Parts: sequence; C-alpha cells; structure tokens
Amino acid sequence: MLFDVTQTTGLPAPQPLAPAPRPSRRVHRAWFVAAVAFVTIIGAAAFRSLPGLLIDPLHKEFDWSRGTIGLAVSVNLALYGLTAPFAAALMDRFGIRKVVAVALTVIALGSGLTVFMSSSWQLILYWGLLVGLGSGSMALAFAATVTNRWFTERRGLVTGILTAASASGQLIFLPLLSWLVEEHGWRPASITVSLSALAVVPFVWLLLRDHPADVGLAPYGAKEFTPKPAPVPGAARRAVAVLFSAARTGPFWLLAGTFAICGASTNGLVQTHFVPAAHDHGMPVTAAASLLAVIGVFDVVGTIASGWFTDRYEARRLLAVYYALRGISLLFLPMLLAPSVHPPMVFFIVFYGLDWVATVPPTIALCREHYGDDSAIVFGWVLASHQVGAAIVAFAGGLARDAFGSYDVVWYASGALCAAAALMALVIRRKPTTQTLAA
Repeated sequence: MLFDVTQTTGLPAPQPLAPAPRPSRRVHRAWFVAAVAFVTIIGAAAFRSLPGLLIDPLHKEFDWSRGTIGLAVSVNLALYGLTAPFAAALMDRFGIRKVVAVALTVIALGSGLTVFMSSSWQLILYWGLLVGLGSGSMALAFAATVTNRWFTERRGLVTGILTAASASGQLIFLPLLSWLVEEHGWRPASITVSLSALAVVPFVWLLLRDHPADVGLAPYGAKEFTPKPAPVPGAARRAVAVLFSAARTGPFWLLAGTFAICGASTNGLVQTHFVPAAHDHGMPVTAAASLLAVIGVFDVVGTIASGWFTDRYEARRLLAVYYALRGISLLFLPMLLAPSVHPPMVFFIVFYGLDWVATVPPTIALCREHYGDDSAIVFGWVLASHQVGAAIVAFAGGLARDAFGSYDVVWYASGALCAAAALMALVIRRKPTTQTLAA
C-alpha cells in the first residue's frame, strides 16, 4: 500500500521518492479518428474518379454535347466548394459524425439515381446538385475541422495525410471504374460509386467522434484538457459572417485567388479532361485512366511530404514553388500526348502527381495563421474559390474541345495561370506575432 506522509514539525525525515508515472505508450485516440476520416474521404472520393470517364459514353449514348456534360460537372464542382463553409459551420452546430453520415447518403442517392436518367437536366440535378452538395460536405474543410479539433501538434502532417486520402480514393477506384465503363457501360460504374459511399456510413457512425472531450482526452500534443465547446447556433449566419470578416483582409483574396487557379489546373482540367484528351490522341481509355491513377499514387507521397514541409518551412514560399512547377509541367503536356505511353509522359505523371494537391497543407496553415478559430470556415470559403475555378475550366474545357477540336489552348492557359498564382503566393504577408520563439 502507498501512504501520504506529511511532517509538520521539525526537519523532514528523508523519504524515498515515489517513482514518477511512466508516460502512456498507448496510441492517442486522435490517430484513430484521423484513420476513420482517411477511410471516409477515400470512400467519398470514388465519385471524383467518374466524371472524366463519363464524357465520351454519355456523348455517344444521348448525343449530348461535351459542353452540356461539362456544365453538369461544373455544377458539381462549384457546389463542392460552395457547400464546404456551410458544412464546416454545421459541424460546429450538429457535430462531425451526423453531417458526414448525411453527406455520404446524399452522394449515394445522387449517384444511384443517374442510372435512370434520360435527359441532360437530370444529369445536372443528380450528378451536379445532389452529388455536389453531398461531396461539398465531405470536402477538405472536413479534414481541416478534424485536424483543428483533435491535434495541436503534427497538424501539417495530418492535413497532408487526410488530403492524400482523396488521391488514394482515386487510385483505388479509377482503374476499376474505367474497366467497368469499358466492359459493362457507365451505369455499373455509377452504382459502384453509390455503394462505396454507403459502405462508409457505418464506420462514420460507430467510430468517428466529434471532439476529444467526448472520450475524456486532450487534443494530441496539448498540455491541458480542452472542454467541448457548446454547439454554435445559426450555422449559415456564422458562415456568412466569417466570410464578410475575412473578405476585409488581403490574405483572404490572395489565398482564394491562388486556390481558384489550383482548382482550375487540377479538378477542372486534368481530372475532368485528361482522359478524353488522351483518347483524342489515340490512347485507350483504360490506359489514360491508369495514368490518372498513377497521379494518385504520387499525390499521396507529395501531399504527405508537403504536410511535413509545412510544419518546418514558410507556407507562402512552398505555395509559390508548387504553383510554378505545376505551370511548367502543364505547358509541356500537349507535346506529350500520344497513342501510347512513353517515358516523357511517365515523367510528367510522376512530376505532376507529386504537386497535385501539395498546395492544401500550406493553404490551410496560412488560414490557421491569419484566422485562428475561424480558420476551418475560412478555408471552406477558400475551397469554394478552388471549386469555382475548377467549374469554370471544366465547362470551358468542354466548350474549347467542341469549338477547336483540341484541348491545347486550355493546357497553355492553365500553365500561365499557375505562374500568376506563384506570384500571388509570394505577396501574402506573414501575420505579425508577439510570441517569442524559444531558441
């Protein structure tokens, strides 16, 4: 037995010191929450693999123009971004678990209904509206919310890992979906996306927790326990209020502008139009889809590495480097497209894959630096600009292909925009701080 001995008079008698408690070797619950979030984002990412594979099949079956199909993709991409800040506020009101479970169900519903459509407005409704709203609630603002609540250390690394989950979903599903589209048509591919989203819902409901206080823990790396904040009412009002507050600052517009170009040069251009562009040059659809999957492999490496760099180096300089390298690679792409895969194309895929969403961890870090507790919602609005940029180019790319018979002008324009984004990133000023860093 252990006794507490207190001597109140005289000199204290020497007592043997009780051994200091050993630090717990158990893995912090935050890492399990991050793992569930990773799997959830992978499941939701299946839908992002499909639009580029549907352009040619829908054009052939329904005789819809590529511009019309691109419009549905644009609605999807725009809502993916515009929903994000409201979803982040809803997570503060109702909790992460409820919002994410509902979002996955809406994705499954929208994707499943597409198999019954016969008119282009139904494509816009099911794929554009429903899947756009559901996926917007599963956007990177979800990753930012999980990271902000559960981690005070390793935030850059965790952000990189969760961002990479989207690329991993693309890696897992894209070859399968392209095979399904080629061998069995586009409808089985849509059903696969629907079922994959539904399959993740039980994991979210049973394993995901809203806040470390729910399980009696402090956030990972925190020295003190943080009580769970009260639900924040008026989610929509708060999201708009945060937007108006952030919009009065210069960094917000610079971050929104650079991220709009990021979306234009990734989701809007390469993810939507790379497969049909490669097919125009005689490359089989399955081969082009496999190249996109390889981009997903290296995206995982690049994004996690970017998170590691963000914990150690100045975020705005990292952004400038990422955008400059991306722009250079896009300028060379039209010269690399061919009926078969050659080493220069493989080099492009590896190079571009490392840079695909490496911009996310430093962008989130800059939002956190400038906007503190509102950073997840601010990043949701910055992400909205990302998706608006993606939507514009997804639509414009289809129009350019219809008008010129080629995507070349869009590749060159996107490369020039990336150069502008690199300059904009360097203009972002560091927020003054009064804290003294330990030497």
